[in-house]
Amino acid sequence: MKNDIKDIIFPEDVIQKRIAELGAELNKDYADKSLLIIGVLKGCFIFLADLARVIDLECEIRFLTASSYGFSSASSGKVNMDREIDFDVEGRDVLIIEDILDSGITLTALRAFIAKHKPASLKICTLLDKPERRQLPMTADYTGFECPNEFVVGYGLDYGEKYRNLPYVASLKPEVYS
Repeated sequence: MKNDIKDIIFPEDVIQKRIAELGAELNKDYADKSLLIIGVLKGCFIFLADLARVIDLECEIRFLTASSYGFSSASSGKVNMDREIDFDVEGRDVLIIEDILDSGITLTALRAFIAKHKPASLKICTLLDKPERRQLPMTADYTGFECPNEFVVGYGLDYGEKYRNLPYVASLKPEVYS
């Protein structure tokens, strides 16, 4: 698995430092509020777990499944996601946690889907942002890192359901995914 790695882009210690900074921002911005955190599966699970441990607020954590990639290295343009929400969103401060903001297709659909349920506020926090790949106009309210236009894995991000367990974010050798 490690032989498939081209470069480590964000080492584990750098990621943990940035997560602590994001947690401090969220603690300040949501002070005295009850936060509903919605993690976008599957890629967010490691980022969300680490971020949740530095958020010192009353919060509820829920998950939705949404993806436009499947087993490909490029977006299909079609978003597959949960069709129903089995928890209350109306009137709540909602923070969507995503692993990567790439094409913007998935988050645009997910934001619209959650907005229909009338939250008091709705913001997005992403570990990685790849603005060069944007197909739809979308920005995150909180961003860990701007990511170079490389196919990245690790720290929850996958290729074909592999590499999620790497403790860092790395680029894959092109021959692995092409």
